[in-house]
Amino acid sequence: MPTNKPTAKKKPQVTAAPERRRELLATAAEVFAAQGYNATTVRKIADAAGMLAGSLYYHFDSKESMLDEILSAFLTELWEGYDSVLAARLGPRETIEALVTESFREIDRHRAAVAIYQKESRHLSVQPRFHYLADSQQKFEKAWLGTLERGVAARVFRSDLDVRLTYRFVRDTVWVAASWYRPGGQHGPEEIARQYLSMVLDGIALRT
Repeated sequence: MPTNKPTAKKKPQVTAAPERRRELLATAAEVFAAQGYNATTVRKIADAAGMLAGSLYYHFDSKESMLDEILSAFLTELWEGYDSVLAARLGPRETIEALVTESFREIDRHRAAVAIYQKESRHLSVQPRFHYLADSQQKFEKAWLGTLERGVAARVFRSDLDVRLTYRFVRDTVWVAASWYRPGGQHGPEEIARQYLSMVLDGIALRT
């Protein structure tokens, strides 16, 4: 007569208080940004958070889950800001100004997440869990290229402007700021955006 053996029960995952969860994710983001996703282990994140690696598993089931939450939160907030700008139907120059300003605000709020996105999104986006990174990139490109094309058509920007090259230049020079920007520095995100825009827009605006 067969006997029924008790099955092992999976240890339940503990939900951290929202503030503690944010602290752990902020710590993980800094480690990912500094060391890269592949080189980062749960133990390294736990060490940076001042806890045992096993304790971190009470809150997150893997480093992949932590990275997913970091990047999705950043992109959700970024697109809330971008969508508001695009919905305002501003002129092309004003739209570029608002998008750049919103980008620097996101760097101020999510510097480590931006750095991770810059370094890791290309190879992460081929994984099913992170396919939203590729979707976001396509949406990002459409918004910027559409605004630049609108500016050329309206004779706000130069007619000889290569909009795709300009988009890549603006994109890369804005987001690379995550590598040197530190919140609480001498200049806030709005002032940095203003200085940046004065350099960029004088190069693409139609000369009269």
